[in-house]
Amino acid sequence: MDATGRRSGDDVPHRSAARPAVGPGTLLRWTARHGLLRLGIATAARRGDAQARLFLDPAIRADPYPFYRQVRQDGALVRGRLNWSTTRHDVVTEVLRGDAFSVHPDTVPVPFPVTVLRRLGRLRMPIGPIDPPSMLVADPPGHTRYRRLVVRVFTARAIEGLRPRVERHCADLLDDLGRAAPDDGPVDLVAHYAGLLPVTMIAEILGVPVGMRRQFLEWGAALSPALDLGLSLGQFRRVEAGIRQLDGWLRGHFARLRADPGDDLLSQLVRPGGDGERLTGDELVALAGLLMAAGFETTVNLLGTGTALLLAHPEQLALLRAEPGRWPNAVEEILRHDSPVQTTARYCRADTELAGVPLRRGEVVVPMLGGANRDPAVFVDPDRFDVTRSNARDHLSFSSGAHYCLGASLARLEGEIGLRSLFERYPDLTLAGPPGRRPTRVLRGYDHLPVRLKP
Repeated sequence: MDATGRRSGDDVPHRSAARPAVGPGTLLRWTARHGLLRLGIATAARRGDAQARLFLDPAIRADPYPFYRQVRQDGALVRGRLNWSTTRHDVVTEVLRGDAFSVHPDTVPVPFPVTVLRRLGRLRMPIGPIDPPSMLVADPPGHTRYRRLVVRVFTARAIEGLRPRVERHCADLLDDLGRAAPDDGPVDLVAHYAGLLPVTMIAEILGVPVGMRRQFLEWGAALSPALDLGLSLGQFRRVEAGIRQLDGWLRGHFARLRADPGDDLLSQLVRPGGDGERLTGDELVALAGLLMAAGFETTVNLLGTGTALLLAHPEQLALLRAEPGRWPNAVEEILRHDSPVQTTARYCRADTELAGVPLRRGEVVVPMLGGANRDPAVFVDPDRFDVTRSNARDHLSFSSGAHYCLGASLARLEGEIGLRSLFERYPDLTLAGPPGRRPTRVLRGYDHLPVRLKP
């Protein structure tokens, strides 16, 4: 692998290498979780459903914002063959906060054979970031208990207490970044900095040895597509392999922490709280997987996207250099302008009404967070990137309501320190070629960002 993070010729697997056969269990799980949905999306697209383009059109994946504008022009709530969609800030907020909507897909009534297929699809599979009992798919009261046990550790004070460690890790990683750049040539910022900072912090939170940082980076990359719907069989196999490896390691790790706890946050979660209640082993695994798939990847995307935006808007970067106190608000504007998480989904618990539209129990609503963050009813000139925007923090990139992102404070801290430190250390930083987008739909960011540190 070269300094840009790309594989060299000797690292590329031979195309003739035989792939292991797909077992019937894997095929069944993929069909239940993704295959049927892929078929539904393809069918909807053939019948002219504009919403299906969000899943299938690579041009929309490259730049979804014109599509979001069209959805907003079509109405407050737009119906497709498979779901309803909204990009209006007020409607998205109502969905995210409303008791009428569930995060669990089993809320949707389906024919009995599909129910059986879903249940079979969960057999013999370790817990992933979107599998029960993950907080991402848990409703109250289970979610309330789960979050209460976790929040007692992820307090604002505890996260702010990590500031010196974030600053130290940034300094060390920026030293390594300089050494990785060959004769001031191109170096991949994602591989050598944006990816390593959040995975280093998650390793600290989980009490993971620093020497396993690269392994966790690989697991994080493997798990991130798990948040997408309609994965291909190949993608699903890679996600499943990553989940199995992480699950196996974590369960042994939890046993070690119970016997010999450290000063990391996970050690506090492994121990019972003051009332004697604690997270189960499955809940701990689900939480760790969620940190890897969502917490890690969103921060990688925040750092990569923030770097690209500031390099594309040098006048905004100059303002931050002149007034460094604006960095926290700059992070909010980066999150608003190009959200690391673009969409989510909710399921109607019962017949209800949204934006004057009657909805039936089980119908699916897709709140498009990236579109809501550019709603002109809330943000003046929403397509303009402006680090001085007074209401930038009104974005919905971290969701809202009961499922507001648990790691929002840590992501903000890493974004502020990570970007400020990068541009202070390398004031002449420039792009060295076209960046590469991640292939995911829910998560948006760069998987390759070539830069030069000096002119």
